[in-house]
Amino acid sequence: MNILKKLIAVVVLAPVIALASDAGHPLDRAPDRSSDLTALQNGARLFVNYCLNCHSASLVRYNRLRDIGLSDAQIRDNLLFTSDKVGDLMKSNLSVTDAKAWFGAAPPDLSVIIRAKSSGEGSGADYVYTYLRTYYVDEGRATGWNNLAYPNVGMPHVLWELQGVRKAKFADEKDPHDASKTVHKFAGFEQVKAGKMTSQEYDTAIADLVGYMAWMSEPVKNKRQQVGVWVLLFMSLLVLLAWRLNASYWREVK
Repeated sequence: MNILKKLIAVVVLAPVIALASDAGHPLDRAPDRSSDLTALQNGARLFVNYCLNCHSASLVRYNRLRDIGLSDAQIRDNLLFTSDKVGDLMKSNLSVTDAKAWFGAAPPDLSVIIRAKSSGEGSGADYVYTYLRTYYVDEGRATGWNNLAYPNVGMPHVLWELQGVRKAKFADEKDPHDASKTVHKFAGFEQVKAGKMTSQEYDTAIADLVGYMAWMSEPVKNKRQQVGVWVLLFMSLLVLLAWRLNASYWREVK
């Protein structure tokens, strides 16, 4: 029943979430990792190490990771916390009460975040890929961080050690629609402190993480598409046979 309620909530709230978080910042296209098992496995490792501390993925069980080439032993040795079991749901140990006290709201479940963030402006993968790469320091925020894709975001930059610390540069320009007004336009990042990864390495890691989250949103997608191709081929053959049978039948009718 809880799973059904979450699915209903996603269907009902997804358009609202997408519109509420749309800041107008252009989205970068997320690389496709759907068929790269190594990338998906690396994404799963990043997800468990950096996301699962606060966010749950309660519609997915750890043993589902067998589908991306991991054995139960690999899952147990590399991805499970002490008290977890391979058949458990991927839940965070952070309580809702503590989350609201620390962040102002409970972190959302990430089981289907990629699908929930899809909109007319781009795919959910594009949004999350851009979001995780556009954090910058902002002393005016309680967490010390802000984000171009989601201004005034409540979530701190949990991957800052990998990416490093950056400042965002803005420039005032005339509004192209009203010359009497000015707009605050993003003009690039300034690296303040280097991270453990280079810019290219970080982008690759985020692409792997987003690829895993996209897979997690619909683990059977690749299988469904493969089955769909065979179904279409079968239907095409059936139509051909029906067409020839129809022609043969009416040929005898005078």
